[in-house]
Amino acid sequence: MSLLPDADSFHRLADGSARGPVAALSRAALTALSVPYGLAMTVRNAAYDRHLLRIVSAPVPVVSVGNLTLGGTGKTPLVAWIAKRLCEAGRHVTIVSRGYGAKLGERSDESAELGILLPNVPHRADRDRVAAAHAAAAHGADIVILDDGFQHRRLARDLDIVAVDATNPFGCGFIFPRGLLREPLVGLCRAQAVVLTRASFVTSDRRAEIRRTLAAVCGSRLPAVWAEASHAPVHLRTASGTTMPLDFLQGKRIAAFAGIGNPAAFRTTLEKLGSTLVGFRALADHHAYSREDNAAIAGWAHDLHADAIVTTLKDLVKVEAEHLGDIPLVALQIAIEITAGLESFDRVLRTILSRSPSGSTRTQQTSSMTQHDPA
Repeated sequence: MSLLPDADSFHRLADGSARGPVAALSRAALTALSVPYGLAMTVRNAAYDRHLLRIVSAPVPVVSVGNLTLGGTGKTPLVAWIAKRLCEAGRHVTIVSRGYGAKLGERSDESAELGILLPNVPHRADRDRVAAAHAAAAHGADIVILDDGFQHRRLARDLDIVAVDATNPFGCGFIFPRGLLREPLVGLCRAQAVVLTRASFVTSDRRAEIRRTLAAVCGSRLPAVWAEASHAPVHLRTASGTTMPLDFLQGKRIAAFAGIGNPAAFRTTLEKLGSTLVGFRALADHHAYSREDNAAIAGWAHDLHADAIVTTLKDLVKVEAEHLGDIPLVALQIAIEITAGLESFDRVLRTILSRSPSGSTRTQQTSSMTQHDPA
């Protein structure tokens, strides 16, 4: 059945925890494949840096939110937080993305998730993100958030924000497919702001170590803004949109599944909810659920005598069921809080807002961002 392959298998290969001759041979093959990929990314970036490839501007400011590693950095809640921040400042925000994994006429996983988190914010998914940004401006947007835009260099941006996952900041230390890095770490030098996501999952010493490592890679070109964010569950949500408090799971036996880039972080969050996690299935990122999958998950959870099945919001929008079998299905909705560097992060956002075409109300619209930095 399509519940396999397990997403953890690739992570175990990448981080070296998978042992034995087959794993060693697989890593050798992946290392060989990563050489041309890394070279291609280096050449491509150099071509943009030297203006050999054209960069096209949008008629409104563009804020890119991306990452250096493949999936699972907690970027979507960060996009939602930034969009809400800009909307609170009076801006007309549109989110633009490639729409990864979506068929023609369908929404991508992230687009569907953001549609729940930001029901009043337009989202344009288009492989041609330059065209999407221009269309957004033509339909009233005065600022565009480019979701997953760090490696998409054709569209000019006013601010590059990179999410770095504290639980796996360096993509296992290797370029894809040997590791999870989309490009060499030195690419971070292009950014103006770094947000260390899931910061509360690691110690303060580890956070400082991550920052020192990135500073050693980038030197004087380390992004000037450094912020840290905690990710925490806020409530449960059903496929129909009903929300429930987290204590619905208190004392219950739960089975969980997730088709995301960092299933380990989701599992860690579940283990802190006061319930008993009796089973966990990690699927491939962007897993497309079939009826057979749903039935298999229902049977698996039933055999575990689970009282509830828990998944991520990203998965729930694809499963679209209130129950699997006779067991209730709920998603854990996550929100972020900037716990360090808020003042400097807001300052750089205000700088971008000052470039907006609607400058006559600039002072009023940016004033709501003046807050004390909890760091």
